[in-house]
Amino acid sequence: MKKNKALLGRLALFSTSLIWGTSFVVLKNALETVGIFWILAIRFSIAALIFGLAAGKRLFQMSRTAFKGGILLGICLALAYIVQTFGLKYTTPGKNAFLTSAYCVLVPFLAWLIYQKKPDVYHIVAAILCVLGVGLVSLNESLETINIGDILTLLCGIFYALQIIVLDRYLDDGEPLCLSVIQFAVAALICWAGALPFEPVPHGISAGAWFSIAYMSVICTGLCFFLEAWGIRYTPANTAAVLMTLEAVFGVLFSVLFFHEAVTPRLLAGFAVIFFSVILSETKLKFCKRS
Repeated sequence: MKKNKALLGRLALFSTSLIWGTSFVVLKNALETVGIFWILAIRFSIAALIFGLAAGKRLFQMSRTAFKGGILLGICLALAYIVQTFGLKYTTPGKNAFLTSAYCVLVPFLAWLIYQKKPDVYHIVAAILCVLGVGLVSLNESLETINIGDILTLLCGIFYALQIIVLDRYLDDGEPLCLSVIQFAVAALICWAGALPFEPVPHGISAGAWFSIAYMSVICTGLCFFLEAWGIRYTPANTAAVLMTLEAVFGVLFSVLFFHEAVTPRLLAGFAVIFFSVILSETKLKFCKRS
């Protein structure tokens, strides 16, 4: 039974990375006809509804501390997705996927600023490698300028890292499902506040765009957040970190297949360096050590 759950846990995390890898291309296509805030507002509203129905009466049993944590999570999530999606508008899905994954390297350093917990040598080396990888991916051929979309994508990593830190702080104070409901509801409200006054109401949305929004709302958000939580429960932390890092790899793969993104040797080298830096920061290469 334990072996079955361990296998299913790994499969759940692998599936989550695979699905999230597709979301970059799906979202890029949806942005051609629907505004950024509208897409995110609808996405988070549907996710909040799904998780709210699953949580049921437990929502009314949340502590004030957990409710506060859910609000902070929602703010971080909304800001991360908003900045990331604006970045995606001006860069390719593959670059957006890999540059977003750099947030994993930022977590130990933000935790240092907030909790005075110093990063170790693995985190420092990972940060140096990540900066090198970002330079290879984002700087132009003359290595002088960087695309605005890449800058915004890197900025979103700060908010993703903050979300991880907040989640680590408040997870023990409330049930993950209830925290998710508040998180998505707050993110939805923030995005509606951006959509209604600042973006025109979308008209004539194609069936393809509606499918993209539904896919991101139900599958990429509702299903994947559930699979991630369930998979982590039955998977060792180091293995889970490696499996979740595959999201960036799948993001590039689907961008090449469906967005026809050109992957140059320099870009590929940058992807590889960022991928290794994230693996190093998340696992400290413990999976290579014999027990």
